[in-house]
Amino acid sequence: MSNAKSETWEWLKAVLIALLLAFVIRYFLFAPIVVDGQSMMPTLQNNDRLIVNKIGYTIGKPKRFDIVVFHATEEKDYIKRVIGLPGDSISYENDVLYINGEPVDEPYLNEYKGNTYNLPFTGDFTLRDYTGHEVVPDGHIFVLGDNRQHSKDSRNIGFIPYERIVGSANVVFWPFSEIRIAK
Repeated sequence: MSNAKSETWEWLKAVLIALLLAFVIRYFLFAPIVVDGQSMMPTLQNNDRLIVNKIGYTIGKPKRFDIVVFHATEEKDYIKRVIGLPGDSISYENDVLYINGEPVDEPYLNEYKGNTYNLPFTGDFTLRDYTGHEVVPDGHIFVLGDNRQHSKDSRNIGFIPYERIVGSANVVFWPFSEIRIAK
């Protein structure tokens, strides 16, 4: 009887430790997210499943063109691409991104731009047009979906404060046949 009791206790401890580790990993380090909609096509497809790295931005700050997950509302997280960093002026003219007055290539859009009938792919705008600001404020980022014509992003919801960023997401783990690093 004592052996059975001891073995049961050992199993119970192992299960509790596994559950604790799973909770810590899920809550503090990595979490799955499902892409909902077409706003990040062609980079990410509807229903792609990604791993969100929650620890990267506790050590560093988002970089331009990172794919980030952030709390858009109390109930909903969005996944978008970082275009503007604090102090940046952002504009689009003739489908070209300008950051601080310099043209910047967006190779992740080449496939989509070549297949769209609704040109320009990204309409002309300045940061002031959508936000009333000349530059991205300190502690904030400006994000856009890769599918510029069908994305609710900083043009609609404004700047994203660092505090609302959950983490970076670039490892697609589902569908299994599509496992890749999204860039």
